[in-house]
Amino acid sequence: MAFRIRKSFKVAPGIRLNVSKSGLSTSIGGKGTTVNLSKRGTKVTSSIPGTGISTSKLYGSSKAPNTSHSAPTASPGFGSYLLTLLIIAGVLWAIFHK
Repeated sequence: MAFRIRKSFKVAPGIRLNVSKSGLSTSIGGKGTTVNLSKRGTKVTSSIPGTGISTSKLYGSSKAPNTSHSAPTASPGFGSYLLTLLIIAGVLWAIFHK
C-alpha cells in the first residue's frame, strides 16, 4: 500500500505553497484554473467548477532520455526562477502583512 504525504500552506490569496515528500511546489490560481510550479515542470489544470470535469498539461518536464555519455549539466528553467521569486514574495508578504 502506498502512502502520500502532502501539506499545503496559503501564502497569499490565490497562492499556495505545497510541501510533500517529493519536494516543494507553488500553486497559483483557484477554481477554474490553477498553475503549479515544481521541479517536475509547470502544470496547468483547467476545470469547470462543480462538474468534476478537468484537464491538465505538464510543460517543461525533464523526462527526456539521456543518451549522451557525458555528465549531465543542470540548467535551471524559468519555472525554477519563478518558484523562487514566488516563495520570497510570499514570505515577505507574510512578514509585512499585518
